[in-house]
Amino acid sequence: MVCAAPGPSVLDIPPKTFLLNPVTFKGPCNSTNVQVQISGNIVAPVDASAWNKDADKGHWILFDSINGLVISGSGEINGQGSYWWNCRSDVNFSKCSSTPDAALEVRSCNNSQLKGLNFVDSPRMHVVFNHCVNVQISQITATAPKDSPNTDGIHIAGCQYVEVMNSIIQTGDDCISIETGSSNIYINGVKCGPGHGISVGSLGDSGEEDSVEQVVVSNCNFNGSMNGVRIKTWQGGSGYARGIKFQNINVNNVDHPIVIDQYYCGGNHCKNETSAVKVSNVSFINIHGTSTREDAISLACSQTVACTDILLENIQLTTLVPGKNATSYCLNAHGTAKASVEPPVSCLD
Repeated sequence: MVCAAPGPSVLDIPPKTFLLNPVTFKGPCNSTNVQVQISGNIVAPVDASAWNKDADKGHWILFDSINGLVISGSGEINGQGSYWWNCRSDVNFSKCSSTPDAALEVRSCNNSQLKGLNFVDSPRMHVVFNHCVNVQISQITATAPKDSPNTDGIHIAGCQYVEVMNSIIQTGDDCISIETGSSNIYINGVKCGPGHGISVGSLGDSGEEDSVEQVVVSNCNFNGSMNGVRIKTWQGGSGYARGIKFQNINVNNVDHPIVIDQYYCGGNHCKNETSAVKVSNVSFINIHGTSTREDAISLACSQTVACTDILLENIQLTTLVPGKNATSYCLNAHGTAKASVEPPVSCLD
């Protein structure tokens, strides 16, 4: 009825607790203003029989092809992820009878918004936006234990013109991950940690041609995360990551505050390939704080496809390692260091 309404329509979830089996809300809808207001708590099933492995693989709650979708409220989306984390024997959940992926996936929904909700303990990713144009995400929280596998806070794939604002993400994987096909992504005022930081990538897995461009991450705080701001690509891929700016960033007790990693690999036996995703026009500006490691800056670029037009400006990072000074690592990265950059990066002019 909500989708069929000719004008603005509202699906209201009242302030109670609801057990919800995997569900798909499929458009297109007659209305260009579909609102889902969640005041209650929505809980995922842990009974494997509730999950149809073929039909529901990859999502718990899916909104597909609904333009003008607004999902908002103060409610909680609880994926009860500990069941799935406990049954796994590896990151692919190979011993689990089903493989739920995202708690909430928004797919092919243009002019959409997500605001105010609290996501807890997703089996894997908490929020996924896939192939959407013109998206606003604001004032959400995503929380899971720091050792929970693959529990990205927000995952953006194949999307254009996305804003993520004023949100708190504390999970076991990337706070925000931006993958291939995404452009014009703007992230502002996010608090991240624990987690793996805010990442562009990974890109180029299995020899794929991937691309991400025009990304701005600003006014974000990282506390106790594995990484701060990061670009990660696999060896053997192609494509590009370009036009990326990380600015006005504070890091506290972060393992690796600034990272370009073109040797990202999910296993222990990774080949050094001759092709790589091209990383260019990347800026790190006004980044301050503390690293738990000595190597606070790591620019590990491909030996065959160099990183170019890299800018570091006004960087002040110190290490928490007693009696040590912060250091940097640089491989085949070319660009400029401006103002004060601490620790110094030898390969930049």
